Amino acid sequence: MVVKTDISLEPDQFSEYYADYIDGVYDCVDRIVLNAYWQLGQTGGGFRTWWRQLKGSDEGLDTNHLMRYARNFARRVRAFAEANGIPVIECERGVRKHELAEEYIPEDDNSMGVFLILVSRCSAPVWEAKESKDKKNVHLAKKYPFVKQYWFHILDPEWGHLTIRLSPHPPFSAQLFLNGHEYVAREARKRGIKFDKIGNRFSNISDAAGLARIADTLYSASAIGQLRQVCERWIYSTCLCFALPLDDQKRTHFRYNYSVFQAELSRNLLFAIGSQMEQIFQSVIDRIRTRLDIKRLKTIFGAKRRPQRRKGKKAPRLACVVERPTYDMTVFNLHFGCLTLKIYTKGENTLRIEIIVHNTKRLNVRRSLEYFGDLLGLLRPILVRFLNTIQGVDAAFIADDLLDRLPEPADLGAARLAGIHLDQPRIRAVLQAVMALAPTPNGFTASQLAAKVCDVLGLSPEAYSPRQAAYDLKKLRAKDLVIKVGNSRKYLPAQHGLPAIAALLTLREQIIKPLLAGVGKSIQYPNPTDNSRINELYCSIQALMRSLFLELGFAL
Repeated sequence: MVVKTDISLEPDQFSEYYADYIDGVYDCVDRIVLNAYWQLGQTGGGFRTWWRQLKGSDEGLDTNHLMRYARNFARRVRAFAEANGIPVIECERGVRKHELAEEYIPEDDNSMGVFLILVSRCSAPVWEAKESKDKKNVHLAKKYPFVKQYWFHILDPEWGHLTIRLSPHPPFSAQLFLNGHEYVAREARKRGIKFDKIGNRFSNISDAAGLARIADTLYSASAIGQLRQVCERWIYSTCLCFALPLDDQKRTHFRYNYSVFQAELSRNLLFAIGSQMEQIFQSVIDRIRTRLDIKRLKTIFGAKRRPQRRKGKKAPRLACVVERPTYDMTVFNLHFGCLTLKIYTKGENTLRIEIIVHNTKRLNVRRSLEYFGDLLGLLRPILVRFLNTIQGVDAAFIADDLLDRLPEPADLGAARLAGIHLDQPRIRAVLQAVMALAPTPNGFTASQLAAKVCDVLGLSPEAYSPRQAAYDLKKLRAKDLVIKVGNSRKYLPAQHGLPAIAALLTLREQIIKPLLAGVGKSIQYPNPTDNSRINELYCSIQALMRSLFLELGFAL
């Protein structure tokens, strides 16, 4: 029996709206990718200092001697694998290494240590040393060629299956891949919580609240210590030792620093009945696809600057995609540069909403492992705002008297303001722009609204100024559709502002306009290839309105 969770998750309107169908909600960190870098080896002077500590002088500091580290590493790794019966597999480009590793995971839950080593070519920093012409100095240059790197797949007692990718070339860069669901599963077993786990999904949970509390520990300061411990546990004695023996590591004080490179955070909604979840999800997707476009969705991530294409680099992804990779799973993907938002069904009764950061460097946040909690604190509000936006657009509504109050003048403080007329294209564009800017982290300014309105109408920036936008915002504030953020010059939709705005635009563009346009024409019934429920309803209502107009004496 699954019970509702009672931990203090930041609530979202989507989960609250469908609370009657949901048995539990929990947030969990999924994929975590950490960069392990040796601080001293990042600069030529630091690397030369380390070499002198290791060798006593600059003697032997040349490319040939540096290449020996990679050759020795390969020889020692293969000897270790052969002695312990560990497979070593050379991978071609495009191989899904994590999926390949799952075939080799030991069935014994008490197994620990390395169970598979994969080898593939990837770009990595490599130091090259060349003597000057007078042979008195050595010049160091850092290159990024494609070299063989080694993927150590390890079973850890606390984090389960984790992976360490290490380059055998100085400065020995490395990456660590972990999964939060693996950690939660092992901690839950220790605490006696029963559940079924298939892949990266929980089901049949005996204590959903207890599981959610375990998942919530990954947001705490203790998670940083746990991440550092698992890194220190394996990277020196299991991976780096094949290139740099432990004695040399200790003598030269070789230590890695860690930074967060990628992170995934998900909110998981556990539905009581899988068929209800599928029906709700498909209905939501069908509705929001027609009401949202990518220009509105991109502001959900709160980026301050537009994505730019650098010379020689691919343009960042900017797309809204609905995919069906398997028969029983639909994925709604939103891409914006280094960020991706997903909504998809995970198994029989789990709906997962996920945010992925592909490269934290582009977020302009502190990436050191010590600030991992701050990164999650940034991602969770983005996830909640996205769910609130989806819910506001999906379940739009307006008050009984809102349509009557809109055209009437209103007061805002001592100012007397004109009403709002939906028949004006400018007002409709303002409402669309407010919807587009609603999910921004700290609200939006009049200048941002003006730029968005010009984008919607296809106008030049001079055609609609920030002064005009400020006046329109005052009119929306007078109608309680928009509020001001404190004493700042930023604005946000009111609590019921976004659903009301979505309802007004939907009523004008998707109900009144198409119905009136079709009343005076002969009824066109939907084609057999386009017999959707919406088209059938349009035809039925148009037929009834045609009869009503004839009865009232309207000329058609």
